[in-house]
Amino acid sequence: MTYLYNTPDDQQAMLQSIGVESIEELFSTIPAELRLKRDLDLPPQMGELELTQHLSALAAKNASPATHACFLGGGSYDHFVPAAVDALASRGEFYTSYTPYQPEVSQGNLQAMFEYQTLICELTGMDLSNASLYDGGSALAEAVIMALNTGKRGEKVVVLGTVHPEYRLILQTYFTHLGIEIVEIPCVDGIADLAKVEETVDAGTNCVVVQSPNFFGGVEDVAAISEIAKKNDAVVIQSFDPISLGVLKRPGDLGVDIAVAEGHSLGSPMQYGGPYLGIMACSDKFVRRLPGRIVGQTEDRRGNRCWVLTLQTREQHIRREKATSNICTNQGLFALRASIYLTLLGPGGMKQCATLCAQKAHYAQAKLTEVDRLEAVFPSNPFFKEFVLRDTQGNVDGLLAEAREAGFLGGVPLGQFFPEMDDCFLVCVTEKRTKQEIDALARTFSLIHSGGSTIHA
Repeated sequence: MTYLYNTPDDQQAMLQSIGVESIEELFSTIPAELRLKRDLDLPPQMGELELTQHLSALAAKNASPATHACFLGGGSYDHFVPAAVDALASRGEFYTSYTPYQPEVSQGNLQAMFEYQTLICELTGMDLSNASLYDGGSALAEAVIMALNTGKRGEKVVVLGTVHPEYRLILQTYFTHLGIEIVEIPCVDGIADLAKVEETVDAGTNCVVVQSPNFFGGVEDVAAISEIAKKNDAVVIQSFDPISLGVLKRPGDLGVDIAVAEGHSLGSPMQYGGPYLGIMACSDKFVRRLPGRIVGQTEDRRGNRCWVLTLQTREQHIRREKATSNICTNQGLFALRASIYLTLLGPGGMKQCATLCAQKAHYAQAKLTEVDRLEAVFPSNPFFKEFVLRDTQGNVDGLLAEAREAGFLGGVPLGQFFPEMDDCFLVCVTEKRTKQEIDALARTFSLIHSGGSTIHA
């Protein structure tokens, strides 16, 4: 829906400009007998999310088929985007500007990037943030490059097997021909085996890469993994879900040195997979190795507060062969959207959003595993908003195809990433999914199992 940001003061200013004192006076020329006098039978006020869902349900009665209920995850999530994000980010000053990287970029863009950096530092508990990167996968690769450039002699990169498989492919693409040893630790139970981590990480390890919540949705013991890494003087890199930090400890509180994330869930829709937003934050000892741009706050010669590009490390600038990165795409518009989203929600809103995700996901796991042919693959693992189900009949593609016909995007088949899990799929539940949708998905899976006809969502 459109976000109308006219305040009472704005309304009064407009009324004064046309020479009337009130809205009632504005409509005084309409004969009294023609004005609407009956009381409107309206329901109690709703929040924006509830109102949007209510209006969507009313609109769905006039359209067929209805919009599919999305239970997809694996890196792209169907989170709610408040209307104010679109309204503010669509202002021409932001929407039409080229990717800002020149020193003379406008003060408005610089201030927006500075505020984004500040919000990311508060969200992650890290010392500093850059002004965004291309996406979550390339941000992870850039984090490993940062670690390798610290001067530590070891060149072994230890990556947990629960890190997103596409992110691990990006790492392989970056480092296969550079002589960097990438060691992946298999995680057969959907979560890191700390004994295997301790066995693998040694004095030759440069950095340890962990994702939490991981690709399967499981919450890793990042603090314990950090402790193991620090014993061997290795850098700790965590890929995280920004929404999860509403309820989980921040990377900075877990001994993490570099924190990265895919940030589209902060105010940007799924958009068929992009463009997205790369988040990166780190401890202050890495400031000279941080890729991209860092905006700083200062004063001009008149004593006015202003903003400048403090560091720019891309190779097209004067650093040339000394550049720390070849990154030249700063997702300024999506960083702006993330800033607006975080400001709108605040700490309380982030906690509420994350709590809804966790509660609804756990309810969904319990409800879906009541279906005879479905079972939880990692039932004892703590998870945030994603979990893995197994189709005991081994026909995941058929099951999800029929669910799609009934109006549900029921999950992500895992066989494409892990051949040994071709009978499993990943289910994600965000704050947007309702109890009615979850129950309807469970009924649909049950009807498919029994061979009955399914009813569109």
